Amino acid sequence: MFAAGRQWVRRNRALLWCVLVAAWEAAWGQLRYSVSEEMPKGSFVGDVAKDLALELPALQDRAVRILGRGRTQYFALHGKTGHLVTAERIDREQLCRLVEKCVLRCEVIVEGEMKVYGIEVEIRDINDNAPSFQEAEMELRVTEMTVPGSRFPLAEAHDPDVGRNSLQRYELSGDEHFSLSVQAGPGGDQRPELVLAKALDREEAAFHELVLRASDGGEPSRTGTARIRVAVLDANDNAPAFSQAEYTVRVAEDVPVGSALLTVTATDADEGMNGDVKYSLKKTKDMALELFHLDSETGVITLLRSLDFEEGDSYELEVQARDGGALFDTAKVAITVTDVNDNAPEMTVTSQLSEISEDAPPGTVVALLHVQDRDSGPNGQVRCSIAESLPFRLEKTFEDYYRVVTAEVLDREAASEYNVTVRASDGGSPPLWSSAVLSLRVLDVNDNAPVFAEARYSARVAENNAAGALVLTVRAADADWGQNARVRYRLWEGRVRGAPLSSYVSVHAETGALYALRSFDYEEVREVGLWVRAEDGGAPSLSSNVSVRLVIVDENDNAPQVLYPPPASGAGWAGVELAPRSAEPGALVAKVVAVDADAGQNAWLSYELAKATEPALFRVGLHSGEVRTARVPLSRDAARQSLVVVVKDHGRPALSATATLTVVLAESVGELLSELGSAAAAAAAGEPSVSLTRWLVLAVAAVSCLFLAFLLLLLALRLRRWRRSQLLAAGSGALRGVPASHFVGIDGVRAFLHSYSHEVSLTADSRKSQLRFSGGSCCDTLPARPPPDEPAPLLAEDADGARRADPAAPPVVSLFVPTFLSLLGVLKTCIMPNAKATPSYIRCPFPAPLKGDDNPLIISL
Repeated sequence: MFAAGRQWVRRNRALLWCVLVAAWEAAWGQLRYSVSEEMPKGSFVGDVAKDLALELPALQDRAVRILGRGRTQYFALHGKTGHLVTAERIDREQLCRLVEKCVLRCEVIVEGEMKVYGIEVEIRDINDNAPSFQEAEMELRVTEMTVPGSRFPLAEAHDPDVGRNSLQRYELSGDEHFSLSVQAGPGGDQRPELVLAKALDREEAAFHELVLRASDGGEPSRTGTARIRVAVLDANDNAPAFSQAEYTVRVAEDVPVGSALLTVTATDADEGMNGDVKYSLKKTKDMALELFHLDSETGVITLLRSLDFEEGDSYELEVQARDGGALFDTAKVAITVTDVNDNAPEMTVTSQLSEISEDAPPGTVVALLHVQDRDSGPNGQVRCSIAESLPFRLEKTFEDYYRVVTAEVLDREAASEYNVTVRASDGGSPPLWSSAVLSLRVLDVNDNAPVFAEARYSARVAENNAAGALVLTVRAADADWGQNARVRYRLWEGRVRGAPLSSYVSVHAETGALYALRSFDYEEVREVGLWVRAEDGGAPSLSSNVSVRLVIVDENDNAPQVLYPPPASGAGWAGVELAPRSAEPGALVAKVVAVDADAGQNAWLSYELAKATEPALFRVGLHSGEVRTARVPLSRDAARQSLVVVVKDHGRPALSATATLTVVLAESVGELLSELGSAAAAAAAGEPSVSLTRWLVLAVAAVSCLFLAFLLLLLALRLRRWRRSQLLAAGSGALRGVPASHFVGIDGVRAFLHSYSHEVSLTADSRKSQLRFSGGSCCDTLPARPPPDEPAPLLAEDADGARRADPAAPPVVSLFVPTFLSLLGVLKTCIMPNAKATPSYIRCPFPAPLKGDDNPLIISL
């Protein structure tokens, strides 16, 4: 079995090699087919879909098409079968007149994949042309003196077919005097020659008729004939002779029409008509007769029409010189056409994208270009380029095909469209060039988040604003396009003083306008911080946030509030103050205390005395609210003075409040109470005083406890000093008493009260009582520490020593009891007679002999 397999491989080695070569070429984008010429339109050439592995349903979706080279499209792709078929009848001799192997090239463009596949179709020759002679009848003139064996060149037949279908043989018939000899030319062509086989006799036969037949090798064979008439002449001794057997000339393809290219020269030694030489073209191929002209008299070869190197780069002519006696000579003329850079590169856009997404990866194919230059050599070498500033580059794919690909990621926001100019220039001097412009629009991708115009926003909002008022507008821009650039706004939800943020402000989704949904109150909310989100319409959407700070601006919407004196209730007074008639100018009588809930300038308060019983008697501090005497009270001044103080803020417009004070001019608490009692008797006669009595008892008890605690504290301090002095003084057992100068005056109670003033506040409505001692003047009676040369005695021993030093000085114990009894007397004097009075606040100083500068007794009822 293996031997049989090897034999099969040997027999089919050539077939396998062809299959492998075809598969290799298909893999590299090159297909080769062949088809005979003169096939009808629609004839099968090859199965492109199979060879390129293209699925039939996807042919139309991928936009597969055939692009031919040249002006005529000879092939087409069948959309249903994927076969390559002929689109026109093909004549090989017309397409490839000067080429032995005729190959037509085209490309398969797969636009969906931006790929190019090359196709080469060889046009096989068929025997559709018979050999033909340029002249169907030829005439030769031969003298009867011509020696047998002489040769006479004949015109060659021409067959445009190639291979076996071309000219293969010549045959001569008609006369025994002549025979045919065929010689091989330098290019392998056959050159027929007429050979004189037998001497001629003009008297026997003046003319000889011959037939030259040319046959090709096709099946069936085709033939062409030419009639030759040989005229026998009298003797002509010399034939014309060319100066050169072969003439060569190089001509540029851009030489002007009518230019003389070459002059051939032949001479004849005879005279008369036998020496008159005429020139003619005997052998021409193809288009030579249309391109060149030979002057029969001068032998000058001139150009009839423009040469084109791309159509023909060389021509061969056979020139014959004939004299009047029918003798002739032939010479070969070779004309070589040199290329001139007369063709600019031709650029064709075979496939192109009109739109591309901006997120397309680098290397995405944008267009396919075909570039060719009909010139040759350096003149036909084309170089393509794109401006370096553009994000594109050129890649050569297949032969003369280039593709334009993206060199980097595109950014629509930087450039929304491109006009890519591809320039192709050849290597001539000077170079020729051509260009093609590719218009490409970049499609947007949502790759940019909205960007706010400001990094943060802030606005000042006056309080008491109208609900729905515009606060500010936030703006965000998106560099994208279309739906991706549509920005919508919304609030980040939060809370303000426990309430949802959305109940305070809202934002318009389209415009970004921020509105206040309620009226702000500076006294409740002074600042609102929030976040606004801007979101675009892409999928998925992108967003960004910005902080907004709303500062509530205070307005003067709160009038000052008077804390002291409190507002009057019922028929009572707002506040009662005592001013001695002996008070000096500037003495403090009272202080009006007020606050304003606003802030800043709206909360700056000023005090003015608006109304008074005696306007010149009192003055009010502009910023402190202190009520002081402006002069010494006179005896004619009324005992009870009524003051109205106006408290104003500095807002615009200013708001104000009033406070009413009652100042009683009296020297003692008794006068004060009698004055107040007489004034209140009519207003509040018969009011129950059970509650007031209870509070008075509590006040007396509190004062007693405070005095007792003070005495215990004083005793403890004296004991501590005495003990320290005992430890420091060695052997000193005598205790010396306190100097009598510490107790000034006969009445110890008055001296004690003068040194230790105190203040008792009894409040009927707050149920709080206060006893305050003023320690600022205690140093007049009890020093902070004893002199350094005397130890501090005990309180009892100090009293004994003081008694011995001054028998009239009262004992220390007698100092406490009168003090307590005096305090009770004062309370009884100040309060008990006024138990039915209604003032809420009474300022009761001690009697003049006992009181100092800072010892008033203030009683709040």
